[in-house]
Amino acid sequence: MDSSLWRSSSKELRKYNCLKGDLHVDFLVIGGGFTGCSAALAASEAGASVALLEAHSIGHGGSGRNVGLVNAGLWLPPDEVESVMGAEVGQALNHALAGAPDEVFDLIARHGIQCEATRNGTLHLAHAPRGLKDLEMRLAQQEARQAPVALLDAAETARRTGTDAYHGALHDRRAGTVQPLAYVQGLARAAQDAGAEIFTESPVKALAHDGRLWRGTTAHGTVRAKNCLLATNAYHLGIAGVHEARSAQVSFFQLATEPLPKRIGETILAGGEGCWDTALIMSSLRRDTAGRLIFGAMGNPEGLGHAVHRAWALKALTRLYPALEGQEIAHFWVGNIAMTSDHVPKAIRFGPNAMSLMGFSGRGIAPGTRLGRLAGAAVLSGSDQDLPLPVLEQYSERFCGTRTAYYESGARLIHMADRVLG
Repeated sequence: MDSSLWRSSSKELRKYNCLKGDLHVDFLVIGGGFTGCSAALAASEAGASVALLEAHSIGHGGSGRNVGLVNAGLWLPPDEVESVMGAEVGQALNHALAGAPDEVFDLIARHGIQCEATRNGTLHLAHAPRGLKDLEMRLAQQEARQAPVALLDAAETARRTGTDAYHGALHDRRAGTVQPLAYVQGLARAAQDAGAEIFTESPVKALAHDGRLWRGTTAHGTVRAKNCLLATNAYHLGIAGVHEARSAQVSFFQLATEPLPKRIGETILAGGEGCWDTALIMSSLRRDTAGRLIFGAMGNPEGLGHAVHRAWALKALTRLYPALEGQEIAHFWVGNIAMTSDHVPKAIRFGPNAMSLMGFSGRGIAPGTRLGRLAGAAVLSGSDQDLPLPVLEQYSERFCGTRTAYYESGARLIHMADRVLG
């Protein structure tokens, strides 16, 4: 099932050792995704000694399954962010994340990360007339913040995407795409080059504070550190001594073709934008630099959902692009998204000089990069002043299992109905 294109095409894979023995550092980072690797890199460059512990390989979790869209802001429109969080806090978060793509692409350039970085913007596609109304609302809110966005009509959207299935699109020039696994592996490589000690296949079994230092215990060693950042998000395995801040889990699957023949490929997303749509059960669409078409959607195509979601995806893809009929699907894989109830990330202080970041709700790359750096700095300095999120002393959500089942059952029903009726 897990035939991930990102795993097979990453040019930034580096081998790391398992932790063996005892280590004493300034800063312990648990989790090797966008957030953890960004924090480790920034802290190492600032002169701190850093140990990063990853349960599997770097980017094994969400990074290896991410769509690869580098978006400005959260999934919510900016006015709604400010309504959920309060005007002042929401404005600070909107401002911080509006510039997050700049930080991602600056890091890529500065460290020479080979991750197929393409910055031609993204297209938020209106799947129906009501979706176009939503984009008009988002346009007004972004224009009020001087964001470089434009609403494209159906004809221009068709020219850019190569399909007339959409009613318009919101083009955001700040955004772009990357090979997400290669990007996070490049961050880890840069962090190691800056002095961080990185260990894979080293899941933390227990974490405890002795009144002076944190002690992270793995199967074969320990790390002692004054400061700690927990950045496992949707792939938290459970750590004794730490209360897990849980949220609903949303599955998102992707498939990729082989590189398309030129006669077909030059008609589909020729401008290199990454796309996602306004449907309740969202889909995404993009190309990679080798000319493969990558299509994704909400849903878990494992177990009972396999036949429903895969069959729907193949039909949806050829409905968008009839010329793809018969094209081989070379890769098919799935991952999880940590979806908080209000779709806003959470920062939780779970002990002295210790913080957890979670709940990016499908926006991991740019927000994770920026907030990881800022959260690391906040932990090391003992000041939350520059972190554009309120730091909670505790956080929990109710009915996480029920909401997870709701998302999957909704995706399955919609895909089943669309396959029959569409």
